[in-house]
Amino acid sequence: MLERERIIEIVVAVAVVVTMLGVMVSIGSSYGGDALSPDGAELLVGAIIGFIFLLLGVGLALAFLLNDPGEGLEDDDADAKSTA
Repeated sequence: MLERERIIEIVVAVAVVVTMLGVMVSIGSSYGGDALSPDGAELLVGAIIGFIFLLLGVGLALAFLLNDPGEGLEDDDADAKSTA
């Protein structure tokens, strides 16, 4: 069975990707036809850039929310400095 944190990461990642696909489909259906119009192309590029920033924000939020201080992550850094 997967850990609770891993399930949260999977659900959030799938939700973000499904949202991005929905945005891309809606842009394509609104501004498309045989080819994507210039306005649609600009919106698509903006959606891709927004997707990148959204994933960055979600990744940082998950890293801070799911990080357990008791896992010793900060202690490993201190140990590495003292042995060097």
